[in-house]
Amino acid sequence: MTEESCDMKKILLILGLTFVATAFVLAQEVDTDSDPGLEHSQLRTFFVKIGTPWGDPSSERAAIEAVEKRLTQKGWTVASESASDALVVLHGAGQKQTLRAFYEGWPSGYGWHNVGAPALADTESFDYKAGTLVVDIFDLKTKRAVFRGVAQNEIPTASEKNAGNIDKAIKKMFKNLPSESNGGKHGSQ
Repeated sequence: MTEESCDMKKILLILGLTFVATAFVLAQEVDTDSDPGLEHSQLRTFFVKIGTPWGDPSSERAAIEAVEKRLTQKGWTVASESASDALVVLHGAGQKQTLRAFYEGWPSGYGWHNVGAPALADTESFDYKAGTLVVDIFDLKTKRAVFRGVAQNEIPTASEKNAGNIDKAIKKMFKNLPSESNGGKHGSQ
């Protein structure tokens, strides 16, 4: 084996390892939590709105479409806000955002306080870095928070690839959300 071919193999190995490391770092980080006491079968219709815009109308639209697609696949039905059982609110952190600020100025009752899921309790302010997509679902009758999904590094720029990343993140978020096909029990569809 020549010295030149050894050097080439080392270069290819380094490039391969760099590619794998980059893919690992950029992997989707999606966290979810929900109210364990919620009777999911009560939520059949939903309306999606942007709560905190992130300054990119095309990716905001892609996020709305991804949520509508994934919840429809779970057996939910899109409806007007006034006719919905659930309100789905999307927040994009175009810059560092504080969780409490998402619902400042909203009608009384919305937010992450006094919910049944301990990880959703609004006892502290949480900061989200730029590029984070937060999906909150509220029971419109009670204004109670029933679900939160957080995907980091999903909305940095507008592009077709980014729309696909948003859809993948939403799919991952809703993976364990109860669906009509599994009798309202947690699990994938």
